[in-house]
Amino acid sequence: MTFLAKYRCNCTRANFTGKLIILVGLSLFSRLAFAQIITGAEQIGVYKSLLQDKRVALVANQSSVVGDKHLVDFLLDEKIDIKKIFSPEHGFRGTADAGEKVQSSKDEKTGLPCISLYGNNKKPSDAQLKGIDVIVFDLQDVGVRFYTYLSTLHYILEAAAENNISVIVLDRPNPNIDRIDGPILEDNCKSFIGMHPIPVLHGMTLGELAQMINGEKWLKNEVVCGLTVVPIKNYTRLSTYELKIKPSPNLPNHQSIRLYPSLCFFEGTIMSVGRGTDFPFQVYGHPFLHQVEKFHFTPQSTEGAKSPKLEGLTCYGYDLRKMKSEKGEGLHMDYVIEAYTRYHIKEQFFNRSFFRLLAGTDELLTQIKSGMSAVDIKKTWQTGLVKFKIDRKPYLLYQ
Repeated sequence: MTFLAKYRCNCTRANFTGKLIILVGLSLFSRLAFAQIITGAEQIGVYKSLLQDKRVALVANQSSVVGDKHLVDFLLDEKIDIKKIFSPEHGFRGTADAGEKVQSSKDEKTGLPCISLYGNNKKPSDAQLKGIDVIVFDLQDVGVRFYTYLSTLHYILEAAAENNISVIVLDRPNPNIDRIDGPILEDNCKSFIGMHPIPVLHGMTLGELAQMINGEKWLKNEVVCGLTVVPIKNYTRLSTYELKIKPSPNLPNHQSIRLYPSLCFFEGTIMSVGRGTDFPFQVYGHPFLHQVEKFHFTPQSTEGAKSPKLEGLTCYGYDLRKMKSEKGEGLHMDYVIEAYTRYHIKEQFFNRSFFRLLAGTDELLTQIKSGMSAVDIKKTWQTGLVKFKIDRKPYLLYQ
């Protein structure tokens, strides 16, 4: 065989091998892309043995479901010995206002004690955990630092570690997993709406974050919790997942969940984000825009928004219900910047104390007031974001 013939033969083999690898890869990706996503809670065969003959406490709310059953009922049917339920912000049934104090009570269906982990009792006490062997955590998160289910997870891990109790996190998809953006939280801005040095959009599931909290020694006194995470099956960072049950009263659909990270900054201003309407976190406005904007809405007292900001006042502004959200896009700081620029009494626009807690830094407010553009503001976040992406790598469960 001549050299040219051998060369052609080798190229043909290489091309065939390359095409075969690509075809196999595409086939696997295709199968994974169209396979049904199975949450941790649905995989009872994986974690049932860890609960048998154990005294169990659940951290759950209305989103904690297996098929058409609530996780509480599902586990009781599996003969699991549930002793009590802990509920996060918005309560066990998920109907309380943001920030509303929720009273501890009993679950009407099962009679189980239901202990609120909001208000003055954000962390389970030693007395509340007495007689418990394992805590099962199953809450639907939305992938945003100031969404408080992450803070509830932190306190559960901490209390469990201090009482030698193991924790099982039944992981659920993050509907914002494709997005990493925002300033990294600074120590002087820590609060219940931001406890960890992570960006506003962190692109992680609660299962992954539980591992990071443990691994980075973020718990008090650097205690480490006995942790098991039941991963989501058939899930990747490219997966698109729309929630079937709203995770809290004012996030009623996928559009609101995608807009929430950007529009929530308005909670630290005079503007309304549509609480008290049928489309919260899909609009924003204020009465002062009446001369320039035609779209308007009027916040009213509703379930989940009993006393909304600007209640009864006609707010003129912007309707984002049909705005398309692109994969991987981050925060839209232009919304706040433009509204601030247009408001005539600048010193009244921001609630500084709350805005800084949402931002996790004092710098963002300073940048906006100084006239920096959204593009230039985002550039100042990049060093922190690059470091965060490196730091989180050991804890990721999904490719």
